[in-house]
Amino acid sequence: MGFLNSLKSLFAGSGGADTAGYWIYVRCHRCGEVIATRLDLRSSLSERDEGGYVVHKTLIGNQFCFQRIEVTLNFDQNRRLLDREISHGEFVSKEEYEAAQARNRQT
Repeated sequence: MGFLNSLKSLFAGSGGADTAGYWIYVRCHRCGEVIATRLDLRSSLSERDEGGYVVHKTLIGNQFCFQRIEVTLNFDQNRRLLDREISHGEFVSKEEYEAAQARNRQT
């Protein structure tokens, strides 16, 4: 029965804090759209030869700009962010993302 409960909890989710996720918020330099995406820290990261992890993401917004925003994130062995790079955009805070979403809902 323990195996079935473990399997059920795997698919049901915990409902608590998202400790395996890392959110990225960016603004496109071309059109100004603010985009959010979630990385799964258990499966999205690639091991680096020198230790730690890296992930490369290409983000494209929902508007008609279609600008590719390239993001590279480096993590340590404990999956804590060490540094980040971006081209064709800029990183923004979660609050800036939420404010942009609120403005979009009003229009």
